[in-house]
Amino acid sequence: MNRNLPTLTPEITEAFQPAVLQVIRNSIAPTANDQEFLLFAHKAASYGLDPFKNEIFFIKYGSQARIQFAAEAYLSKAREQEGFIPPDTQMVHENDEFKIAMNKETKQMEVVQHEIGFPRGKIIGAYSVAYREGYPPVTVIMDIDEVAHMFTGQNKDNWNKWTSDMFGKHVQQRALKKQYGLSFEDVTISQNDVPQPTTQTRRDITPTQEQIEAPIEQPVLTRSEELLKEVKAKFKQLGITTKKAMQEYLDKNAPGIDPTTATESELVGLIELLNMNIEMLASQSNDADLLE
Repeated sequence: MNRNLPTLTPEITEAFQPAVLQVIRNSIAPTANDQEFLLFAHKAASYGLDPFKNEIFFIKYGSQARIQFAAEAYLSKAREQEGFIPPDTQMVHENDEFKIAMNKETKQMEVVQHEIGFPRGKIIGAYSVAYREGYPPVTVIMDIDEVAHMFTGQNKDNWNKWTSDMFGKHVQQRALKKQYGLSFEDVTISQNDVPQPTTQTRRDITPTQEQIEAPIEQPVLTRSEELLKEVKAKFKQLGITTKKAMQEYLDKNAPGIDPTTATESELVGLIELLNMNIEMLASQSNDADLLE
């Protein structure tokens, strides 16, 4: 189906040829409306990410859309930076000889022993060492209990089937983020809240657009209330809808944090953690399709 493209930003026209944009529109973001697709394409172009390599993708949840950055986006952008060295990511099994210790100079936890034998047993943890020339290594170590919710969440089939790949991408992303200072902000687009980059003025202004742009009478929320609302929405995206499930997630991933009494900075940190989990869910889904 040939669909007309919306007015494009300079970043989009520089990054993508019209024919390529049409393929992206029809195959990668077929459910996006003009505004949603414009923002998706602008984000991909601005960050230099390739939708065809699953570095960024568009997901529609009813009337709400989501632009998400995959684990591949972190590896792709890390490769572009000076001094890049491929990271070392490994699974730790229950029969492995594995020890970690604090480096007295860097004050960071490091892997000091990892020896394997067979049978290795079940996966009990993972670690990733992000290297960079001229910088000390950054090591991220995770116990499998820290991602236990992944095995029972929306994407449980992929996590149980491809545990090593999914867990490895998860811990590697964290290491690359710290080593290279990378940060991508996912974007949620709701029916009455459509963020978009500055674009050329459209010539035709339809009544529908006027209705969208018209002010909507809503209660004025404080900054904390807005953040709390966003936290609840992100829990829902992860398939965590009950108070018990939310508390279990917080106990494992953000102990001591109560969203109803948390400070703004604590809520922002929790949102960042939830964003990463949401990104991993989408990444895992795409990865599983490629591996089938």
